[in-house]
Amino acid sequence: MIVRTVDYHTAGEPFRIVVEGLPPVPGDSVAERRAIAIGAGGSPTRPRPGRLDTVRQLLTREPRGHAGMYGGFLVPPDDDEAHLGVLFFHKDGYSTACGHGTMALGAWAVDSGLVPAPADGTARVRIDVPSGRVTALVHRSGGRTTAVAFRNVPTRVLARKRSVATSAGPLEVDLADSGAVYASVAVDEVTAAGLPWLTVLGREVRAALAPEYDLYGVIFHQELPDTPAGPAQRNVTVFADGQLDRSPCGSGTSARLALLAEDGRLGPDQELRHESVIGTVFTGRVLGQVPGRPADGVLTEVTGQAHRTGEHRFTLDQDDALGTGFLL
Repeated sequence: MIVRTVDYHTAGEPFRIVVEGLPPVPGDSVAERRAIAIGAGGSPTRPRPGRLDTVRQLLTREPRGHAGMYGGFLVPPDDDEAHLGVLFFHKDGYSTACGHGTMALGAWAVDSGLVPAPADGTARVRIDVPSGRVTALVHRSGGRTTAVAFRNVPTRVLARKRSVATSAGPLEVDLADSGAVYASVAVDEVTAAGLPWLTVLGREVRAALAPEYDLYGVIFHQELPDTPAGPAQRNVTVFADGQLDRSPCGSGTSARLALLAEDGRLGPDQELRHESVIGTVFTGRVLGQVPGRPADGVLTEVTGQAHRTGEHRFTLDQDDALGTGFLL
């Protein structure tokens, strides 16, 4: 087995783009391909074994990956209006949405020449993902990419002030669907030292809400002093089976934007400064209601930067006793 990838990070969160070495991924749409990748009887965090999942394990497990690895399998888009399609993957399985990955894919599409871009101006990269069609706006200056914004599928608030029993006592949770369902929990502080405990709580919240929601991530957010442009928060998102987002979480930022707008804390001319646990920042704003379909929620735009970190040609030695690797 030989698999070639181009790797980026977006605000510290890795994104491994698989450009060569995939088995055929059947399906008539990106969403159907994800369902087939998960397999009958599998779940988004426990997919059934298969050739594609062997590649996922190879790229996300040690010694080739690590427990925080994320990436995307390039697949055909749903129609000719999009430039590419992608199946998002992480150490546990396959997600429906990934904002930081969308930013990385936008930068890669321009870097690779798949989508022409001006030296000065903005290139629009349309990407079909399992949750729908999203757009990466790749901002350029002097022939270099200076920022990437992604415009997400509509974000809808699902529930407010839900009480969830945890080992730390009851937690008050807000829920929003931004292509993936996120629970938001206010905490006093988000620090690296507190990550083990927040990981435990994230798993407990996800397990408690699993009967009602296909919950993907739990956003633990800390209030910071407002900026002249609007509110500011620090967060860490615990997603899938206890994976930690190093970035401020792209689609999770969409969820926070919808909740803040509903609370009246984020006006139409304001932006959220969303900081990660490692200090990197996304900015986000609400573009407005979905035209003609206000019940579908709001449209959001989240801006950050993606940087290329390398290219890899991975192999699997048939005599390697570790096979596709391990997780600690």
